[in-house]
Amino acid sequence: MSGTRRKAGQLGPQVEGYRAWLAQRGYTPGTIVNMLKDLGQVGLWLSAEGLRPENLNEERMAAFLSARRGLGGSRNPGPRALVPLLRYLREIGVAPEVAPLLTPLSALLTQYRSWLIQERGLAPITVPRYKNAAHRFRDESSSGGVFAPDALTGADINAFLLREFARVSAGSAKGLVAELRSILRFLYLQGIAGLSLGASVPAVGGWRFATLPPPGMSAADVQLLLDSVDRGTLVGVRDFAIVMLVSRLGLRSIEIARLELRDVGWRSGELVIRGKARRQDRLPLPAEVGEALVAYLSSGRNPADAVHVFLTCRAPRGPIRADLVGDVVELACRRAGLPKVGPHQLRHALAGELLRRVAGVVAISQVLRHQDLATTASASR
Repeated sequence: MSGTRRKAGQLGPQVEGYRAWLAQRGYTPGTIVNMLKDLGQVGLWLSAEGLRPENLNEERMAAFLSARRGLGGSRNPGPRALVPLLRYLREIGVAPEVAPLLTPLSALLTQYRSWLIQERGLAPITVPRYKNAAHRFRDESSSGGVFAPDALTGADINAFLLREFARVSAGSAKGLVAELRSILRFLYLQGIAGLSLGASVPAVGGWRFATLPPPGMSAADVQLLLDSVDRGTLVGVRDFAIVMLVSRLGLRSIEIARLELRDVGWRSGELVIRGKARRQDRLPLPAEVGEALVAYLSSGRNPADAVHVFLTCRAPRGPIRADLVGDVVELACRRAGLPKVGPHQLRHALAGELLRRVAGVVAISQVLRHQDLATTASASR
């Protein structure tokens, strides 16, 4: 161990910590060896240049890479190989955090976030949703990386909404309308846009039964989707469990991403679902869904002691993002030769199957957690 530290120069004290940090994030032993060699090269370069670890940043890493290429050699690390090292050194406080440079567009988003909190009084948990909508609107309304609010028209706004409505549910569409009106109001009040275009944002209808499933995704199609998932790999075992949760229990993407080991009640046969606005619901855990979860949890999931149920299968390992659920469903559609659908359409398919089994609309709403499940609980006592 001491020899390894000497070979790492200025970064010798960080060798073992970095090794453990990489292992915790699912890097393979062979990859860890190579990444420790990179650490050693950086540490020796720091010593040769008379620098300290606290002098490291992206610019210095680029200088190191340039120096290595000048020496030649058969193996030189690439820029991406050094990203985890710099992240680790910043996490433990060895290398300083560097505030990102704000472009005019990112500065506008920062200004909008401050306006939401200070002027509108939005709760911190709500602000990211509004900011994400602003980010999408800014990107899709930019031409050549230039966002020109003064050039926006009602037609531009409607075109953006139509693209977004094609991928979200009716409830999410209503939220998007509110978010877009807020963005346009901000641009006008700050003098960034010359016209108040908020009135051009159309309302979204909220008719009763509007969330009932459209025809097209049958129970046979859903089964074909499930059968298309290759369960011979860790990724396939994980993806099968994800599709089972969507198609059999109607879980939303964010609910699957948030699912934790403590939420699975094996003895009680229930799942605790952490939904919107910190709401928690309990759903029965069908045998086939439980079997899919057991298969995944016992298939070499790494790290095994992670809090969340679903993890990425490539390093750095960690909880999946909500949008991965949509990617999994779309990939299964391609394999099954079915038209592309998203997780929301699978929720609709579940509702359609319940309707065909003569379940009432209220019962369907409860299964999909459109209403409180307390009514079901009290009726079953």
